[in-house]
Amino acid sequence: MPDQTFQRVEINGGVVVGVDASASSLRALLVAAEEAERRNAVLHVVRAWSMRTAPRPADCPPNAVPSMDAFQQEVERETAKLVADKLGDPPKVATEIHAVHSPSPQALLSASRGADLLVVGHRGRGGFAGLMLGAVAEQCVRHAACPVLVVRPSV
Repeated sequence: MPDQTFQRVEINGGVVVGVDASASSLRALLVAAEEAERRNAVLHVVRAWSMRTAPRPADCPPNAVPSMDAFQQEVERETAKLVADKLGDPPKVATEIHAVHSPSPQALLSASRGADLLVVGHRGRGGFAGLMLGAVAEQCVRHAACPVLVVRPSV
């Protein structure tokens, strides 16, 4: 069985937010930026990825598998664009992007060890489902090493 070593996010203070291009994570990004600005802290944008979830590099020929470096660069590029689109270019708050080849819960939990606050989006969808957290948010609430702010969808 191959070694399942994943990248970790190591930071020293600041506000961490998990982003995956979903509407709930982009709302969490806005709230996290406001929190970072209030605290005069760095905003750490964490984008966890796998080969299955990473955007395909545009310059990769059809039927070819991009290298891990090409995937990494494309995730970083796409995440920087998301941040610029939502927060402005440059953003009002100091921002660092961490694109990590790791499952989302592990990336966010490792970042929480050095964070002042972890912000995650809520994934429930109305009715009873709206009362439930998504799997990543639930893992973060249960296991993070810092306070966690779960951002609910706008109503």
